[in-house]
Amino acid sequence: MEQMDQGASGPALGDKSDAWLLGRARELIANVQRCSKSEQIEIIETLDGLLDETQRRGEPLLVAQMLRAAALARIISVSRAEEAEQQLDEMLAHTRRHGATLLQADCHALRGRRLVLSGHDDAALTEIARALALLDDPPSQELGLGRRAWDRLLSTALNDCWIVLNQLGVYEAAEEVITRAHQAVRDSAGPHEITMQLMNRVKMLLGWGLRLERIGRSEEAGEKFRTAASMAIAVEAPFAESLFPRKAGVAAVDQVASLAAALAFAAPSEAHIDRLRRLRTTPLFPFDKPLLSIALARCLESIGNHEEAFELLLGDRDDLPDEHYQPSIRIGVIHELTRFADRYDLGDPRAQLADYAGALEAELWSMRESQSAALDTRREHERLSAMHGAITQQAMQDPLTGLPNRRALDERLRGYASSSVSEPLAVALIDLDGFKGVNDLRSHADGDDVLRIVASTLRDSLRGDDIVARYGGDEFVALLPGAPLAAATQAMNRAVTAVDELPRHLSHGVTLSVGLVALRTGERAEEVLSRADASMYQAKRQGGNRIATATQIGDEGQTAPQDDPTSAVDEPT
Repeated sequence: MEQMDQGASGPALGDKSDAWLLGRARELIANVQRCSKSEQIEIIETLDGLLDETQRRGEPLLVAQMLRAAALARIISVSRAEEAEQQLDEMLAHTRRHGATLLQADCHALRGRRLVLSGHDDAALTEIARALALLDDPPSQELGLGRRAWDRLLSTALNDCWIVLNQLGVYEAAEEVITRAHQAVRDSAGPHEITMQLMNRVKMLLGWGLRLERIGRSEEAGEKFRTAASMAIAVEAPFAESLFPRKAGVAAVDQVASLAAALAFAAPSEAHIDRLRRLRTTPLFPFDKPLLSIALARCLESIGNHEEAFELLLGDRDDLPDEHYQPSIRIGVIHELTRFADRYDLGDPRAQLADYAGALEAELWSMRESQSAALDTRREHERLSAMHGAITQQAMQDPLTGLPNRRALDERLRGYASSSVSEPLAVALIDLDGFKGVNDLRSHADGDDVLRIVASTLRDSLRGDDIVARYGGDEFVALLPGAPLAAATQAMNRAVTAVDELPRHLSHGVTLSVGLVALRTGERAEEVLSRADASMYQAKRQGGNRIATATQIGDEGQTAPQDDPTSAVDEPT
């Protein structure tokens, strides 16, 4: 494995481009799959540094992809898989907030991978159903992605779903998913994506073939093995240009255990033995060791070394930790051990071992059928739930800014107005100063950009529980539950200042005029908005870029004297 670049952390990252950070993360993920535990920890720490830098920059798509990398490295390391939950929770909230559907689906898939490692197969299948429901009808474009980048994210999410389905032995669904993953990038895939696709299919076909053998469908199993062998040969060219750690000038089948195993399964012979023995001493991808052991045992069997093959399988069976190996592959080692014991009169007691393996395999096959049916049911349920949620969200969301629209605002405000709970609620009506000039002197496209940046700034300036909605045109409304007028004034001051300090090429000089009022007991939604509107016009009459607050006694629309146009003196409520 290459030496980790420690110089890629710290202040120097600030000089790197977004593309460099993302490329570095992909390189590290390719490396983490075949390295020592200490090197895996080093990679995780490096990825955490990259994540810190991307969060400092704040570009939503880059942050989501780096959260994925940080979580995935922990899942692959196995020993630190539980730590991935923090990144996955953050990734799920982030992707939902920014409408990144593909990465949201991938987050569910990664949760499935983590759950499989901890033995929660049913929960893992639920996460995959959620992911596939999102991917069954993904948006045609999101976050301004180009087609190639969109295809790559779709393929990555499908691959992560495939990994879980393959580990659970749901091969029919796994084949459907990996075929979709291949189709997504077939016109734009680079060498690394092609290599990963082919290697994944090889592993799936080998596991599938072993399962078919165990239920007596040997002819179908042979077809799977032969297809896997042809793919193992086809991966040679792209592997030489992939991101996977490799030795230059050495064939892929001499470096990757699953590829070597595929050739041996298709035609077991003495020709494969030296290669398989050597690969057993090298760092292996997850789940490769049992495949390698069975392949080597069959090659030893082909030259009459039955006892050596039996001892090899016996040792490897005892070395497989239950919690980290997929049941289908583990039972494959036990089944192979039973076959040798029965055929060559090795080990004792043979009959009991054969009965145990047969009973266990029958149970696993029944479980596979149940899982496959459950997946279809859950997938349809999640698809319908996602469709209903999307329709509801579209009806309540402003398409330009992504904020709640007037309908959503009216519903929420009516709820607060009719609530029997005595809790303060501040209502701010916000209008953009100078926005008409942007539309008239520049373009409506520039105007739309200004509305988006102001919406984002308002949302980021307020608390997580506060609600910012687009009221119409260049007007917004903010609801600040639990905030007395004094606290709400401070919060809105932050928002006014944040917009005022935006770079001019983003804001084109617009500022905010804010009318701020407190909801009165028994006051209707339209009444409180009318008072906020009157206060907003008072702020405009005083020159804008300020807040005007209305008193509950005296004239509506009064404002306190202000020395600083972006500050306000709180009035009694």
